[in-house]
Amino acid sequence: MKSLKGQLLVATPQLPDENFSRTVVLMVEHTSNGAWGVVLNRFADQSVADLWRQVSEEPCQSTRKVNLGGPVSGPLLAVHTDRDLAEIEILPGVYLAAQKGNLDRLVRQEDHPYRVFVGHSGWGDGQLENELSQGAWLVTPATPEFIFHGQEDLWVTVAKHIGDAVVIESLRIKHVPSDPSMN
Repeated sequence: MKSLKGQLLVATPQLPDENFSRTVVLMVEHTSNGAWGVVLNRFADQSVADLWRQVSEEPCQSTRKVNLGGPVSGPLLAVHTDRDLAEIEILPGVYLAAQKGNLDRLVRQEDHPYRVFVGHSGWGDGQLENELSQGAWLVTPATPEFIFHGQEDLWVTVAKHIGDAVVIESLRIKHVPSDPSMN
């Protein structure tokens, strides 16, 4: 089994679970015992500052939206780029934090991009592999640009990226200009 840690899962129409319709999931861990990650393109109706008033006595001014990481409840999580607050490295330069002290420091700074998640997505032993074999997910490497995209149109953006890559590889195109009119 090849680990999908640091990859993006992009839901296809074959995925029957409504919790994941048109979602993009960043895989945080994937082992033979199961997998988990966070949905990048679902948002709560509250800001990080609103959430922080409920979980901390220290004020926070962040107007960023809170992400709905998935249907599995658990501790608050943050995906970020601050190495000093890293608890898990998801991919080079992108980390996960769940400890309260790290989260408190993270939401009070603006030097490093971050996203706060309520809940996460989880799969038991063999469950994700079964969904992949059924064509429920497309897989592509995660990048900081995708992870910190922060918009609900991320599913379209990443799906187009995957489609473009398939066409380029299928046609054996060696160079694609950033502006096709220059071709």
